[in-house]
Amino acid sequence: MAAAEKSVAPGDTIDPRHFRTVLGSFPTGVVAITSTEADEQPVGMIVGSFTSVSLKPPLVSFLADHTSTSQARIRATGRFCANVLAADQERLCRKLAGRGTQKFDGVAWQASPLGNPVLEGIVSWIDCTIEDTIEIGDHYLIVGRVRELTSVSDKTPLLFLRGGYGDYFSNSALLLERLREWP
Repeated sequence: MAAAEKSVAPGDTIDPRHFRTVLGSFPTGVVAITSTEADEQPVGMIVGSFTSVSLKPPLVSFLADHTSTSQARIRATGRFCANVLAADQERLCRKLAGRGTQKFDGVAWQASPLGNPVLEGIVSWIDCTIEDTIEIGDHYLIVGRVRELTSVSDKTPLLFLRGGYGDYFSNSALLLERLREWP
């Protein structure tokens, strides 16, 4: 059976590499989750699992590996800001995705209403308090109650697909742009 035709019968184990390959064919947005600790030290991590949960009340969520020290530090603050990265921020994404305490060296940011880092050059930000944390498999589902949110720019967002970063510009957007330029 070809790799594209593999299927798993109930009760079988799923090969982790195959699992990642199949799910990697779905593009995800790239979001920097940020917070500040009691000493005002910024902490952050990159997620591709940020999503809206509810309109009433306004809830969002993201998944974080349970071994991540950044997620533990963010959860301890009781709040976070979801920064939707722009397509031109791959370098920032890679920096914040790394390990260590120097992630924010040279990174421009300002405090959100809740005191979380809002990164410079992003598409939008969503400021939240942590509403709930649920352990699921080897991850935590962290649910946030939205307290404030703002769209900052019309830049295209950074996307992750098949192991690489990129952006998306729709055909309809291209058509509209051409119509605006048409005499």
